[in-house]
Amino acid sequence: RILESLQDSGVFLRWALVGGTALRFLFGIPRFSEVLDFSLITPRKDIGFKQAADEVTRVFKREGYTINIRVNEKRTVSSARIGFPGLPREVDISSHPGQVLSIKLELDTNPPAGAHIENSIVRRHVTLNLCHYDKSSMLAGKIHAVLSRSWAKGRDLYDLVWYLADRTWPAPNLDLLNAALKQTGWEGPPLTVSNWRKQLSYRIKSLDWEKARADVQPFLEREQDLDLVKKDVLIDLLK
Repeated sequence: RILESLQDSGVFLRWALVGGTALRFLFGIPRFSEVLDFSLITPRKDIGFKQAADEVTRVFKREGYTINIRVNEKRTVSSARIGFPGLPREVDISSHPGQVLSIKLELDTNPPAGAHIENSIVRRHVTLNLCHYDKSSMLAGKIHAVLSRSWAKGRDLYDLVWYLADRTWPAPNLDLLNAALKQTGWEGPPLTVSNWRKQLSYRIKSLDWEKARADVQPFLEREQDLDLVKKDVLIDLLK
């Protein structure tokens, strides 16, 4: 419903959906995401972030929801925390009346160059015409996250297993990947068709896998899928 509100306010002319929610809505990845991640399509001064957040508030208040939004536009990644106080109790998924259902909205206002953009119509409770990164650019973004984060985020590793297990998935968009790595201070060699798997393998061997598994566990539809978040599994997929 938040995506529908954003669509109605016209943001998909300027923003592209990326990240875990994009994977779930577009390709059915069996893990949940608490963030709506977007990337600005082209640089512009007026990104319309606060206006879009205000429109979400207006739409839900009009329908009788209690909603609060905290917006932060001071960083390169603009963010908003959208909270629905008491909603978990109201829909009987919690016994605590003060519990808040919370969703985070993030927009990268200075994305690296080279992404390929597509549009897809998706019906999931509502009909959405989503602007998003293509498959190769999504994979590039995930590889960048694994290589550049200072700690092992289990959701990234699970997603990477999910990508690589599909042998029909296209190779990463190397233009985007190298631009992203340069932007975040990558000290390794430029990634190419012949070395990106090797560089990922080096990184994967040094990670704290127990911490990574604990990170992703609450987000999996199937608890058994936690067995996929293992070093040996990912190393085999990278061969």
